[in-house]
Amino acid sequence: MRVMAQMGMVMNLDKCIGCHTCSVTCKQAWTNRSGVEYVWFNNVETRPGQGYPRTYQDQERWLGGWTLNRRGRLALKAGGRLKKLLTIFASPKQPQLEDYYEPWTYDYDNLVQAPPGEHVPVARPKSLISGEDTQVRWSANWDDDLGGGPELTRSDPVLAAMARANEQVRLEFEKTFMFYLPRICEHCLNPSCVASCPSGALYKRSEDGIVLVDQDRCRGWRMCVTGCPYKKVYFNHRTGKAEKCTFCFPRVEVGLPTVCSETCVGRLRYIGVMLYDADRVAEAASAPEEHDLYEAQRRVFLDPNDPVVAREAERAGIPRDWVQAAQRSPIWALINTYRVALPLHPEYRTMPMVWYIPPLSPVVDVVRETGVDGEDAGNLFGAIDALRIPIGYLAELFTAGDPAPVTAVLRRLAAMRSFMREVNLGRPTDESIAAAVGMTGDEVQDMYRLLALAPYDERYVIPTAHTELGDPSTLAHALEESATECALDYEGGPGMVGGGPFGEGSGGPAPIAVENFHMLKDRQTADAPADPTDRVHRVNLLNWDGKGRPEGLFPTPPAERPAAPQLMEGTDPHGDVEPRP
Repeated sequence: MRVMAQMGMVMNLDKCIGCHTCSVTCKQAWTNRSGVEYVWFNNVETRPGQGYPRTYQDQERWLGGWTLNRRGRLALKAGGRLKKLLTIFASPKQPQLEDYYEPWTYDYDNLVQAPPGEHVPVARPKSLISGEDTQVRWSANWDDDLGGGPELTRSDPVLAAMARANEQVRLEFEKTFMFYLPRICEHCLNPSCVASCPSGALYKRSEDGIVLVDQDRCRGWRMCVTGCPYKKVYFNHRTGKAEKCTFCFPRVEVGLPTVCSETCVGRLRYIGVMLYDADRVAEAASAPEEHDLYEAQRRVFLDPNDPVVAREAERAGIPRDWVQAAQRSPIWALINTYRVALPLHPEYRTMPMVWYIPPLSPVVDVVRETGVDGEDAGNLFGAIDALRIPIGYLAELFTAGDPAPVTAVLRRLAAMRSFMREVNLGRPTDESIAAAVGMTGDEVQDMYRLLALAPYDERYVIPTAHTELGDPSTLAHALEESATECALDYEGGPGMVGGGPFGEGSGGPAPIAVENFHMLKDRQTADAPADPTDRVHRVNLLNWDGKGRPEGLFPTPPAERPAAPQLMEGTDPHGDVEPRP
């Protein structure tokens, strides 16, 4: 048993309202720069729909993720080392700009600068790639206005994989369904993007499992884009480098949640630590039957409350407070204790670490329409098979097409709703409701508290990084080097400190990790705005558009430096007058 720690996330889809606050704040923090105008590290899709990029779930077309070869061993769907070597200068199996969308802005200046005329001036859309006039045809979540429409059902790879459910949707179009699916990088236990990179630029951090891109080693082959089945690795067309979601590691290192989680209006995201057996990952990902992959991954996770696991974790170098955080982790509770969270597309065999609680849909209203009590446990259980969101569709998303685990999750959610109604009305609780889904009344109430009432510290159980574990003589250097682990060190990215294509940053800006450990948490949790003492030496890279040369960003050329003052004869360099002989 080789114990390792992994940061993970669970999203409760019943709470997502599709407001895109997470998308906008992530965009503002990480990809508000030249070269990544089309990139959304966090996007919210409408289901059914084509997704972003279009039809990314169709792995017969895009060849992402893993498959099993004739000997039953894992192999990249896009091909192994020999194929990559032969096609290293051409990687055609990846989305084009039209599959993402051509980013645009509007010519607002024309509204105020246009000369007087007969017609009212308009702000035409302008391409952010070419700068020319364009027509808006597609965007990161264009499906939002067309949820469940025939234009989408024809192009949705998930519906194409479930013929019987597709028939049901077509026959019951007047009861069309939709729900929102937020997506970030899965930071998988078995990441196919890492295995696809010829230069070894993508790597998985051993301390927390976050997958990052080493910009120094990236050569822009873009095979990682092909290899990722979730299409959450992007190509910066200006820098020629790959970029991806960093799980906001500068925030996570100091115990703060990711930006998308912090700003989520519906409070649907949970972050925590999971302990897992690294020696069993390959075996679990190689399960012959796709229906077994969900349970296989769940068995890879280790119970942090087991004394043997805790002892082996500390022996493996995992700090004690990380083990304690794993014991309090909401991720462990939702995945293994209450068993209501499911992985996204386990059939890709990447062992994803962003899991989802499937939506229960307006089941109470559906039951009430029949004239019976909509929150009665018996009625709720009977209505699950007739949900507006087909069970088969959810199964194709979360359990490789197996409806049994999805049905079990929805039954637990329905039992919680029925059981808690009796509690809230002050009636005697019915333990048989909880027993019907394999739980106790106390467990149902604990699950309700976590899903509905949990405060900030219970939704985000994030242990801080341990810099003191390094060699004290090299600690400062290690902290500075950790700043360059960020996938956005170039072209004005938030991680652009320390070494880069233009040398050291001027003014001695504090490396990102040093600032985090000593200042970031206090600044973001304080009641009053903080005023860093070295503000005059800093450059706000988040507001830089990549053009021009902000003052203080690069060292001043020698020719532009002021001349050193000439020393008068008879004085020493310290200004003290020497006595004449």
